Amino acid sequence: MKYINLSILVLLLLAINACTIDDQADPNGPSINSVLNNASRAELNLLVSGTEAAMREGWDGYVTAVGSIAREMYLFDADPRNTEDLLGKEGTPLDANTFYLTGPYNTRYRVVKNCNLLLQALDNTSSVSEAEKDGYRAFANTIKGLMLFQVLNMLNDNGIRVDVADPKNLGPFVTKAEAFTAIRNLLDEGYSQLNGAGFAFTLSTGFAGFDTPTTFGEFNRALAAKVALYAGDNAAALTHLNNSFFDINGDLKTGPKHVFSTASGDILNPVYKAPGQSGDQIIVHNYYLADAEAGDDRLAKFGLRVNPTSQDGLNGTHETRLYATNVSPIDIIRNEELILIYAEASARTDKVNDALTAINRIRIEHGLNPFQGTPTADALLDDVLFQRRYSFWSEGQYMFDLRRFGRLNATFLPIDRPGDIIHTQFPIPLTEGQ
Repeated sequence: MKYINLSILVLLLLAINACTIDDQADPNGPSINSVLNNASRAELNLLVSGTEAAMREGWDGYVTAVGSIAREMYLFDADPRNTEDLLGKEGTPLDANTFYLTGPYNTRYRVVKNCNLLLQALDNTSSVSEAEKDGYRAFANTIKGLMLFQVLNMLNDNGIRVDVADPKNLGPFVTKAEAFTAIRNLLDEGYSQLNGAGFAFTLSTGFAGFDTPTTFGEFNRALAAKVALYAGDNAAALTHLNNSFFDINGDLKTGPKHVFSTASGDILNPVYKAPGQSGDQIIVHNYYLADAEAGDDRLAKFGLRVNPTSQDGLNGTHETRLYATNVSPIDIIRNEELILIYAEASARTDKVNDALTAINRIRIEHGLNPFQGTPTADALLDDVLFQRRYSFWSEGQYMFDLRRFGRLNATFLPIDRPGDIIHTQFPIPLTEGQ
């Protein structure tokens, strides 16, 4: 399925706090006014397609920003802020008004805006049945929850805006705890709306196997399990896994994905980097190579360069091979992560045997020996973090994992240059006026 660019239809904005909706003509799609007044099935489906497509925007900035902070990698390119600000060079703080924050932040909220527009449209249309309306609502609330979760991971204790439905009357920034509650409620609402719902829309091929109310519900519960884990509710995480596509013996790669193509109007995988190029390259942090266990097939994500490279006092011998081509898909969430969520939540609730079984599934799958030593809860949690470190390298997770484990600090992470500091969260964007 080819994505449809809806930048005019949904007015993709420069900043959420500056959002106003004006009626504009679009020769390839409906106007805002027509969408909000008895939208047709085709118009609603355009909103769904545009929302799914927009989820991919800004992902490269998100991944490289949080990956640099977590010392997974360096982004060697023409912008010095990637090796100065993000790595805290000589104590440099993060900038509240620059690309590595505003890019991911604004693109996440643009998707939220798309979802809100879809929800508004559903309240004022008779073109689809009530069951079909619930299908659209479930989609919108699920994606809203995911986008807000990604923003919360970045801003952490600074909190986020949750209520942004009225661009002229934005809700306040809420606390981290309040944001977790709101996100979990959105996911739960979306899940309940799938009961008896119909899907009148078609998702991209990235959602193959997760494109019916029942299977999309499994995706929703997978996200709910992840959010619950991050919120510290391990029992709920385990419960949600039971209703997700979690399969401890299943294919680790199973799960919905962002897809890309060379078709006109579509985009390429933004995190792909051509091998061997001297500029604009993701360089693997050397300590990933030093700490790896022998035989780990995940080391195939790291490609040895013909010549080592350096920039700004930093150096590396390997570069990314995470994605094979410029149209390789990017996982949204996959069974491998669900197995590791199960392992972590089990260890944190003293289900040591369950945690051990899950960890060994991951270890053996990647060519490692089973867990060695006494399988205490703490020892297993250490290994969960280690497995997550290599399974999700450069996928926008390790910074948040380290923070959850209390290890996003110089005791656990290497300091590459004297005076560098490790950031623990991003500031509220300057445009938010906080």
